[in-house]
Amino acid sequence: MRNLTPTSITQAFADYAREAPSERARTLLVSLAGHLHSFVRENKVTQAEWGAAIDALTRATRFTDDKRNEYILFSDLLGVSSLVDMVNAAGSGTPSSVLGPFHIEGAPELSNGGDLWRGQVGEPLVVSGRIVDGKGAPAKGTVLAIWQNAGNGLYAQQDAGQSPTNYHARLTVADDGTFAFTTVRPVSYKVPDDGPAGDMLRILGRDAWRPAHLHMIIQAPGHPPLITEFFPEDDEHLDRDAVFGVRAGLVLPFAKVTDRAALPASLAARDTLPLPVWATRLDLTLPAG
Repeated sequence: MRNLTPTSITQAFADYAREAPSERARTLLVSLAGHLHSFVRENKVTQAEWGAAIDALTRATRFTDDKRNEYILFSDLLGVSSLVDMVNAAGSGTPSSVLGPFHIEGAPELSNGGDLWRGQVGEPLVVSGRIVDGKGAPAKGTVLAIWQNAGNGLYAQQDAGQSPTNYHARLTVADDGTFAFTTVRPVSYKVPDDGPAGDMLRILGRDAWRPAHLHMIIQAPGHPPLITEFFPEDDEHLDRDAVFGVRAGLVLPFAKVTDRAALPASLAARDTLPLPVWATRLDLTLPAG
């Protein structure tokens, strides 16, 4: 210890952790320290630069509460959240994507065919589809956790003018795996950029835009939950998603429907939706159990 060098300090850290009670925790933290040490050595990080990094993390605490987590935002904007998703993704079925910060537990139940739009600001959207397992059998008993932003671009947690669970719901699919609901067409939006994570974007010359998307967690008996999101193919921000969440298999056509008879018969708002109305179809395949 008395003769540490920039090279030997990494092994010294690993040696200090030999008695760690969890081998997995030791592996992760020793590897993390090693990468950080390499980063400092390779870039000859100055004390002022490292101090600025510590200051950014300290400031992130002031921007974090029960409605916003600046550390999750850093993880998303650095691509780490998306990378964790990709390295753990199933090799089959509908692709997964990032969870995002606005999911809530205990969302209200929505009947199959139910209406989330209810005449609010924005263009109504009809979403319908079918969920099957890897053998093509209907995914009976599947529950969809659904959430998205409102027509003004804000999630309920960001907007005091919305109810706390607006555009959040849980829907149980029919026995044949089909589902339908009415919502608002989501809109692209900027992630919060008034904190240190936003400062990072500006330093990098990046913008804060996310393409419009619908979030979903698909929970089916005998299968791991599938966390994903779906994007309209005409969104201008698809190839510059600030959080790297877009996957080719999650980009879908959104089309205008002019014939009410072409809408799912199960829709509660079928006879009152203004025409033409946006519609998209989600045919989903569960990953292997």
